[in-house]
Amino acid sequence: MSEEEAHANLAVPAFRTEKVAKTQTQNGHGTVWRFGGADKAAKAATVTLRGVIYMLFDNCSKDVNKTVLPLGHGDPSVYPCFRTCIEAEDAVVNVLRSGKSNSYCPGAGILPARRAVADYLNRDLPNKLTPDDIFLTAGCNQGIELVFESLARPNANILLPRPGFPHYDARAVYSGLEIRKFDLLPDREWEIDLEGVEGVADENTVAIVVINPNNPCGNVYSHDHLHKVAETARKLGIMVITDEVYDQTIFGDNPFVPMAKFASIVPVLTLGGISKGWVVPGWKIGWIALNDPEGVFESTKVAQSIKQSLDITPDPSTIIQAALPEILEKVDKNFFAKKNKILKHNVDLVCDRLKDIPCVVCPKKPESCTYLLTKLELSLLDDIKDDIDFCVKLAREENLVFLPGEALGLKNWMRITIGVEAHMLEDALERLKGFCTRHTKKTVTETESPSSV
Repeated sequence: MSEEEAHANLAVPAFRTEKVAKTQTQNGHGTVWRFGGADKAAKAATVTLRGVIYMLFDNCSKDVNKTVLPLGHGDPSVYPCFRTCIEAEDAVVNVLRSGKSNSYCPGAGILPARRAVADYLNRDLPNKLTPDDIFLTAGCNQGIELVFESLARPNANILLPRPGFPHYDARAVYSGLEIRKFDLLPDREWEIDLEGVEGVADENTVAIVVINPNNPCGNVYSHDHLHKVAETARKLGIMVITDEVYDQTIFGDNPFVPMAKFASIVPVLTLGGISKGWVVPGWKIGWIALNDPEGVFESTKVAQSIKQSLDITPDPSTIIQAALPEILEKVDKNFFAKKNKILKHNVDLVCDRLKDIPCVVCPKKPESCTYLLTKLELSLLDDIKDDIDFCVKLAREENLVFLPGEALGLKNWMRITIGVEAHMLEDALERLKGFCTRHTKKTVTETESPSSV
């Protein structure tokens, strides 16, 4: 299999062509058809990662004569070194061959799977969850969709991190929730600017989103910081939505602390799944967990709204649901250790190579997730306006795709995917170095001609 074929599931093929639309008329008078595509998703689609990535792929060229390196978004599952564990595969195979899970299932998910998720989360929680607190979803992204739809009401706004995961922005726009941004502070280990949170919230704010371990920054929040987040949310009268899908993808020294430890202070809605930890995003199984010992989600009818939304949305695969208890209970911890060791090696490799590329700086090594954020020192470069211009020209000249920081809300930064094979990173950094060398500003001495000396 060629490298291009291996990436076929990761992104649309480069160098694709578009069909030319034909004008349909009836006897030369107007259009034949009385229907047309709705534009509800148009605005939301403009803030998705896919749109940016596809644009960069379109700027790659056959004339460069280099393999396209897709390091703009992450799916480690396409690479052999990140293949999921045999226990997870066996769990699915056993369920499939049993013939017992070919049916429809309840909207909230089958009971054994919901019980398994509750048990999995309860290992670290003082206030224990029951299966009734768990709703299964077709991946974490569907969880975002369901929660945002449940919270949407006239004039409501939601607090999202900057930088952040753009799918939250897209779903908020689609659901009609006003977005208000708070900053993550790079000089304070990407902690949440809690003063800024209080500054942007008002009486119409319904929730704050916390991503921990953080995508895209790669930090893991401390117990003390999360406690302050909970106190701030309680003061504002809003819930905390915590995205913890990277809880099994940590390779630094800071331990993971679930936000639900502070559910006695503020109601916490946890989004999670197996896509990142078990490296199986295509299996599409995730969950919503309501951590709410005071019953706030019931009294405010948030729980009821989520249940009703589940009744009108597609269910995750019954086969994967039935396999979930075994996946969560029987996976050898060595699998996670091996995966995280590869990611740590890749982080060290990139940070070491970036020392020779002055215009691309990594202020803090990530300790989780599958990305590395870098700051672009554009003052050192000629003919580069901003991060988007940098990434577009990099794609054109090197067939190398990185994600411009503007797509994450962080202008003149850039995100590098590390969830790939090490040789791809080595190739990518050589290309990046060559690109930056070509575009580096020339000194006076370099630009002087012999006749002028």
